[in-house]
Amino acid sequence: MAKLPKDKWMLIILLVIGSLFGTLIGELLKDTLPFLYFGEVIGLSPTNIDLAVITITIGMTLKLNIATIIGFFIALFIYSRL
Repeated sequence: MAKLPKDKWMLIILLVIGSLFGTLIGELLKDTLPFLYFGEVIGLSPTNIDLAVITITIGMTLKLNIATIIGFFIALFIYSRL
């Protein structure tokens, strides 16, 4: 089987999907496996800039837990196998 050239967008898409899937698994299993849900929220809380004509809201938070990191590494493994 011929290997496809590795694309940075494919890596980004796989990492986002892996992180979302890991977070979903962590949320679903937080009652039975609570260590998967352990994590931190990092980032900047939303800030409003009011310029009278336009209001801009800037902010970004990232919720990392153990399951998210596992999903992230699974996505990296899948990408390395492509």
